[in-house]
Amino acid sequence: MANGKLPGYLASAVANPATNRSPWFKTTAQTYAGIMLWFVFWDNFPFGAALGNGLAVGLLSLIAAALVCHFLFYLVPGMLGMQTGLPLYIVGTSTYGAQGGFLMPGVLMGVLQFGWLAVNGYFTGELLVSPFVESARGSTAHMVVASVWIILGAFVGVKGIQYVARVATFLPLIPLAILVILFVMTAGGIGDFDTQALAKVGAEAAPPLATFGIFALIGTYVVGFFATAGAAGTDIASSNRNAKDVHLGGLVGIALATVFAAGLAMLIVAGAYGSKMVEAGGAMKPTALMEAIMGSKQTAGIFMYLLAIAAFPAACFSSLIAANSFKATMPKVRPLYSCGLGAIAAIVLAVMGWAGDAIMVFTVIGASFGPVCGAMMADYLLSGRKWAGPRAGFNLAGWISWIVGFAVGAVEFIAMIPGLEGLAGKVPCPPVAAFIVGFLLYLVLAKIGLQSRTLEMPAAKAQAADAPAS
Repeated sequence: MANGKLPGYLASAVANPATNRSPWFKTTAQTYAGIMLWFVFWDNFPFGAALGNGLAVGLLSLIAAALVCHFLFYLVPGMLGMQTGLPLYIVGTSTYGAQGGFLMPGVLMGVLQFGWLAVNGYFTGELLVSPFVESARGSTAHMVVASVWIILGAFVGVKGIQYVARVATFLPLIPLAILVILFVMTAGGIGDFDTQALAKVGAEAAPPLATFGIFALIGTYVVGFFATAGAAGTDIASSNRNAKDVHLGGLVGIALATVFAAGLAMLIVAGAYGSKMVEAGGAMKPTALMEAIMGSKQTAGIFMYLLAIAAFPAACFSSLIAANSFKATMPKVRPLYSCGLGAIAAIVLAVMGWAGDAIMVFTVIGASFGPVCGAMMADYLLSGRKWAGPRAGFNLAGWISWIVGFAVGAVEFIAMIPGLEGLAGKVPCPPVAAFIVGFLLYLVLAKIGLQSRTLEMPAAKAQAADAPAS
């Protein structure tokens, strides 16, 4: 790099030409809507806190979080993808450097995909086992099924994704249909819902939170879940024609789909309690309430299996993204080996139960990619709302802002260190806090000269020249 030459993975980058672009409703909106309709997102929503102060506060908190996802975490990566036609691991070299981009966000995105694979295996395994095992979580059957699911997802993702891709476009219709059916069955009870209804049936609600606390908790959950998908907007929006496509695709596929999926799930839980369908026990997840709502264990079991089928492409695509990331940054390592090791790590996370703590998983993901999205936005604005091109070596402005931003976003884990317990709960909405720190710190560090120089990338710039600017 001392002579200014680009590393191989940058020199060989090929931009998606303008002739390959498609309307937002065929690309961005469709892709993101499928992500937000994944049952893991809406089924593990913090319903106790969301409904603890009534439906209005919960829904407003959800809307606020959805807008944060669109405007802060997706919009700039999406614009950069549309302008350049290049993937995230190339565009990210402007923020982290041509050498630093090898690790950030390239390898990091690949590594975190196995966290998603673990989450997929854990919760899908729970669905598949629940109709036959009274206490599915932690059971031997659950561990076996989750492990097999992860192995299949990893293998198909690397070797046979083209077969899954043929039907993946239509599978999000399954959770959509199930949500609508459950909503229709419970809608009559929404007007009778009150916060006391949870206590009357022995529901385990979260400790009472002030309004700001509810906004922060729901923001942590939603934004943490979405963080990697927001950065991946660079890849997803590289198929967009113009800035309008980027905006509409995000507003419909992210903001609207998020509010629709989680909001409908919230109304289903409220309606089930308001109509007194739940007599005892205190289940708060729509999948756990399906038997009571539908009045049939068999129907609930069918719904669970349909949701599991719809979740399989997500497991495969996680492996595919990881394989592509590793192949681009570590071309000498066979994807089957790198993804095999990742699958083993995912199995450990699922079997040990760590992947089942949705809030903590999403907090880690948000801490990892919050500062990435924040620094990318700062770099984008400093560069005149365009891609600056790869920077030499390791761009210190990007790396320092990420390290500090990650520490802020991961404060709940840092608080587990003996002597640092007092940090727990001190940072509201850690993923958003990590974004803000990454954004502000990058601006300051760039202004004091800690940005490395840019390198010419004539081939990619020439191919991207046809792409419309924002």
